[in-house]
Amino acid sequence: MTVYDKEDIMGLPRVVSREEWRAEREALLRREKEATRARDALNAQRRALPMVEVDKEYRFDGPAGRVGLADLFDGRRQLIVHHVMWRFDTDEACPICSLLVDNTGHPAHLHACDTSLVLVSRAPLANLERFRARMGWTLPWYSSHGGDFHYDFGATSVDTGEDGSRVNVFLRDGNRVFHTYSTNARGAEPLLGTFNLLDLTPLGRQRHVTEFGYRDR
Repeated sequence: MTVYDKEDIMGLPRVVSREEWRAEREALLRREKEATRARDALNAQRRALPMVEVDKEYRFDGPAGRVGLADLFDGRRQLIVHHVMWRFDTDEACPICSLLVDNTGHPAHLHACDTSLVLVSRAPLANLERFRARMGWTLPWYSSHGGDFHYDFGATSVDTGEDGSRVNVFLRDGNRVFHTYSTNARGAEPLLGTFNLLDLTPLGRQRHVTEFGYRDR
């Protein structure tokens, strides 16, 4: 036996001729194009969502000291915040959040589109810096320890105090900051390049979804 067990082998695609494959590939391509057009329409709806002004003051601890929400933009107009779930029982970031951060490319192209991407967690900054060094991450990572930011934007349950992974998007207009979008669980999959690449393969995502408990939205 190879590294794949019997169930994996039995689940492999059937073998056909090149002509049969081409016909089925063209049929799938038509469906892929339909899905692409539907995704484009959905993205347009997302961009057209109304926004809410953020009038509450939030403070974060970062490498340069204490900063506010507007500072996280680093002078740019748009801000994507990845709330990295912190496992207080193990004193480290959760595996699925770590996978997402590992998949994040160099931010130069985001910056060219006037957009910043930062990580925010509830753990003290010293804990984040220790874990960042271990993982080799270079994205800006801020601590909201002791504040309401995670609670107010849905990354921590108000009822249970339990953390979850979430992505929030903000827009800055002069000195005013607006909240424009929020998603979690499978809604953050576009950020996971590994999943998108594995979706092109016959064996798919394999262990990642089940091992990390990645649930449907």
